[in-house]
Amino acid sequence: QYFPDDMVTDQPERVIIAELIREKALYRLRDEVPHGIGVEIIRMQKRADGVMEIYANILCERASHKGIIIGKGGAMLKEIGIAARQDIELLLGEKVDLRLWIKVQSDWRNRAAVLRELGYREE
Repeated sequence: QYFPDDMVTDQPERVIIAELIREKALYRLRDEVPHGIGVEIIRMQKRADGVMEIYANILCERASHKGIIIGKGGAMLKEIGIAARQDIELLLGEKVDLRLWIKVQSDWRNRAAVLRELGYREE
């Protein structure tokens, strides 16, 4: 046995949270933006009132994708955020204030430095 019985994963919370956000985005955008989405956790900090504040960027490769991810009047981004926040609250066992932004970074999937920064590569 390589891990203790109560250990579910060897990944840090930040990586799991980023993947939860990415999962919700990919699920809702699977026809429009297939696999071209990454998530960068900018900050995780517990506020004085006990709420965990999480700031994250959703990376996309094209400016046209940004509008699709945001959706009409911000509806798609709101839907992604609500679904992700619910799962993150279950994971952490506490209230979460999730703030999402969209960042266009062309060809990010082919840049080793970006992939390492997002936790997709260990090199």
